[in-house]
Amino acid sequence: MPNKEREKTPIPADLGELEQLMIDTTGLNKSFDLGVRKLKILHKGVHMYYINGLTDTQFIMRIVEDLVEVNDHERLSSKLPEIVQNRIPHQSVAPVKTVEEMVDEVLSGLIAFVVEGEQEALIVDVRSYPGRQPQEPDTEKVVRGSRDGYVENIIVNTALTRRRIRDPRLRFEIFRVGERSKTDISIAYIEDVANPSLVKVIKSELKSIKIDGLTMADKTVEEFLVKQGYNPFPLVRYTERADIGATHLLEGHVLIFVDTSPSVIITPTTYFHHLQHAEEYRQSPAVGTFVRWARFVGLLASLFLLPLWYLFVLDPSLLPPQLEFIGPNEETNIPVIVQLLMADLGIEFLRLAAIHTPTPLSTAMGLIAAVLIGQIAIDVGLFVPEVILYVSVAAIGTFSTPSYELSVANKLLRLALLIVVAIFGIPGLVVGTTVFLLLLVRIRSLNTPYLWPFIPFSPRAFMQIIIRRSMPGSKIRPSIVQPRNKYKQPAKSR
Repeated sequence: MPNKEREKTPIPADLGELEQLMIDTTGLNKSFDLGVRKLKILHKGVHMYYINGLTDTQFIMRIVEDLVEVNDHERLSSKLPEIVQNRIPHQSVAPVKTVEEMVDEVLSGLIAFVVEGEQEALIVDVRSYPGRQPQEPDTEKVVRGSRDGYVENIIVNTALTRRRIRDPRLRFEIFRVGERSKTDISIAYIEDVANPSLVKVIKSELKSIKIDGLTMADKTVEEFLVKQGYNPFPLVRYTERADIGATHLLEGHVLIFVDTSPSVIITPTTYFHHLQHAEEYRQSPAVGTFVRWARFVGLLASLFLLPLWYLFVLDPSLLPPQLEFIGPNEETNIPVIVQLLMADLGIEFLRLAAIHTPTPLSTAMGLIAAVLIGQIAIDVGLFVPEVILYVSVAAIGTFSTPSYELSVANKLLRLALLIVVAIFGIPGLVVGTTVFLLLLVRIRSLNTPYLWPFIPFSPRAFMQIIIRRSMPGSKIRPSIVQPRNKYKQPAKSR
């Protein structure tokens, strides 16, 4: 049964019996990619089980060549299992004693050697997963900085992180999750920095996942980990940049790597973590602070520009004389709120179309949308020009949000505020904004306040959110992760 522990079957000493077990359990001789190579060494049978496509063929050929060269002189010095183990020119060789363990390893891309008369298999890691090479992520580009990013191979991803943090206390603990998929998941943390309670909770949650498979990889893990439900705001942060992952490790966060996904999960995170971008730290502190403030302005525009403008349309008396020009200067037969909703949904249609449109055609699609649809919609009287202007500015603010998940959540909030303003006017905007803030205050991600350091207020941390400090001046790790060692720099440099 999927949720019950399987009974463990010892590896039989008879190779014929083992082969029959493999036929019954894995479809050997029926699945074309699963194979067995039968060797005869010192008059004894040796079987090698493997998966085509997940293994390094050149390495396997070298191992087989070394094994078939075993001669009778070696029989005098040691037994055949020891000879086989010593002849395997690989650094990763481990014995297993049950058929289930052997099957799991073989289906993961490792190979298994079984010697006739022995009740254990030697597992050799010769995995060579198909995939792309590390390259800069499309959603986290910087003007200057590294161009390598995480890929779909968990081994490559941990290596990219290890390359940046060569600390012997950096830990990568690996698990297998999914009754059928048996997906590799690794948690990464620095042992003397990360909070042990946080590490324990994450390990416990991952081990408690009971599901057939993780075909959606990191997103499925996230839903089991933080139990988000229908809350639209992201409770973990994703990154495809190895430098960002390494930076968060040094701050005391815990990273979750899921095989087949190029996105790494950062835990725990707050609302303001989703507003940070690597570009801020690739420029001088002054420029980085300016970029950060511009992003904050874009965030506020994406949330409140349309509701505020529509409020002024409903009650022009709220505007001072100097701003009387704000508002539609043309009459139209379609209510302004309908125009705003239609234009905002139209932007969403364009975003979805851009995702599903091949890159060579996306530019042409953008020109059609901007030049033809927008202008003709104004000419025929469907929209007033101000609607197109303010919807476009709000959309740009949405696109300036570094976190894609947060930008979509903010868009839903903007639509909700528009509707309550249309129904209740000024009280709707005030109450809607208050409810929004209360919702964020109540959210906790792995027992971390979502609006920290704003609520609860931490002056030192809040200033670091507002102003990008230089690296020599940033000596203390964020207290929200409760690091074991709160200082980033050695005692002599503080």
